[in-house]
Amino acid sequence: MNTAKKYFEKQFSDKEFRKSYMEEKTKLDIEYQLEELKKDIQSSKPIRELIRRIDSIEEYVMSA
Repeated sequence: MNTAKKYFEKQFSDKEFRKSYMEEKTKLDIEYQLEELKKDIQSSKPIRELIRRIDSIEEYVMSA
C-alpha cells in the first residue's frame, strides 16, 4: 500500500474528515450530473431522456 493511500485511510477514520469528504464528493457528483443535464438540454435530447436524467439526479439527492 502506498503512502498516500495509508494517509487517506488514516484521515478517513476521523469522523469530521469523513463527513467533510462525503459532503464535498456529493456536491461534486451533483455538479457533474447537472453539467451533463445542461449538455443534454443544449443538444435537444428527447424530453423523456431529460426527465429520466432529472429523476436520476433527484434520486441521488434524496439518497445522499
